[in-house]
Amino acid sequence: MTGAPEDALRAAVRELAGSARSAPGLAAAALGRAHRMRRRRRAATVGGAALAVLALAVPFALLRPDPAGPVVADPTPTPSVLVHPAPGPDWTARPLVLPGGWVVTGATGTGTGTPARTGYVLNRDQNRYLRNTGYEELWAAPRGTTAVVVDYDRPRDTGLIDLTTGRVRWVRTGQPTLNAHWSPDGTRAVVTLLDKETAEWSFGVLDVDGGFRTFPVDMRVRYFCTDICVFTWSRDGREVVLQQTDPGEPRSESEPHPRRGVQLFSADDGRPTRFLPLPGDPAGPWAWSPDGRLVVVKGRTGPLLVETATGRVRGDAPAEDAAWIDDRRLLYHHGDDMVLADVDGRELERQPLPRELDLLRLSIAPR
Repeated sequence: MTGAPEDALRAAVRELAGSARSAPGLAAAALGRAHRMRRRRRAATVGGAALAVLALAVPFALLRPDPAGPVVADPTPTPSVLVHPAPGPDWTARPLVLPGGWVVTGATGTGTGTPARTGYVLNRDQNRYLRNTGYEELWAAPRGTTAVVVDYDRPRDTGLIDLTTGRVRWVRTGQPTLNAHWSPDGTRAVVTLLDKETAEWSFGVLDVDGGFRTFPVDMRVRYFCTDICVFTWSRDGREVVLQQTDPGEPRSESEPHPRRGVQLFSADDGRPTRFLPLPGDPAGPWAWSPDGRLVVVKGRTGPLLVETATGRVRGDAPAEDAAWIDDRRLLYHHGDDMVLADVDGRELERQPLPRELDLLRLSIAPR
């Protein structure tokens, strides 16, 4: 985004930032203001003046929690499963606590253009959720009050929004970023970068204070990767993880490509640290058990529970993005519920989710 529209957005952000101390809802206003600026710009391009006027008529309503009907839990859970009450229509007014004591920290849609659905982010200072209608993607940190925002009109920048003040710091990452992943402590985000002109890959580490470093990775030969190639974090947040394609196995576009393992790199200097023979892709830091013995991966035929050191498959996992609450319990999204199960697959608790979170990608973290 260049020229007058960008100047207008910058002016709006500076205006909001300047009144940060006196306006507790400033972050919500900043998210809504970005949305309104984008709608005004697009409306001018296609001649839709009426749409721009409508966007200006409700300056703060876009970020307010909306009433929602109750969510009906699965009517046929195992009798021994503890089913928690469905959240009420005011669920955004407090953290959404999940079985095991974790919380939903955010929910975002991904795609192209203006998001088809809204998103939500937990403001831990205010202990409530803000609605995001201003950015195509918003990735909440597991701790603290910062989130990564992606504006498709600024493909070479990645934004860091302070949810307390509403200030957005745009960092020049140089290339479009693929799904930012936060470290478990919420101090760093790793982004996957592809230079379309040179076809060179790298990963970038973005500090919460705006510092940014990139490290090239040879995915074409040395660290061969095809299909989905995204850098994520280890459980301790010291290393980033990249899946590796098995070059000796046939590949098909109709199923996930075969994996030979994952390569880990230092998040501090980018050097390769260790290789683990895992037959699939870990979804992120919570995929690794706290004791480091087991990991949940996305296998070719479904999610698997795997021994970290040997790659031996212990059995099926309940979901490819299941999170280890401790060394014996997993938390995962199933249908309309979040489910807590033990390592043997026995369901322990269910928590219905608000309907507003349907089809959005959830971020969860310890409370």
